[in-house]
Amino acid sequence: MIYQFRSKAGPAVIMLADLTKRIVDILGRPLEPCGILTIEQLPDLITALETAILKDLEERAKVNEDAENGSEKPKLADRLGQRAYPFLELMKQARAKNEPVMLGV
Repeated sequence: MIYQFRSKAGPAVIMLADLTKRIVDILGRPLEPCGILTIEQLPDLITALETAILKDLEERAKVNEDAENGSEKPKLADRLGQRAYPFLELMKQARAKNEPVMLGV
C-alpha cells in the first residue's frame, strides 16, 4: 500500500507501507488510511523522528564495528535517516509555515 503525506507548505511525500508504519510507530500514532498532523503536534513529532534517526545512526555505528569482526553489515537502504528525510523536511516546512500535514492512502 502507498501512503501520501501532503501539506500546503511543501511537496507531497509518498511512502510505501513498511516505511510509513515504521515512522508512525516512532511518532506514537496508529497507522490509519487518513489522518492529520496538527500544527501543535509538529514540534514534538519532529523531535521524536530526529531522536529516532540519531538512535538508528548510533546502532548502525555499533553494528559496523561488529561487522569488522566478521558479522554481516546492515543494508544502506534500511537507514532510517535517508528514508525518512523527505517526510522530516515536509514536517519542518509545515511547522515553519503553520500548516498541518495530511495523511492519505
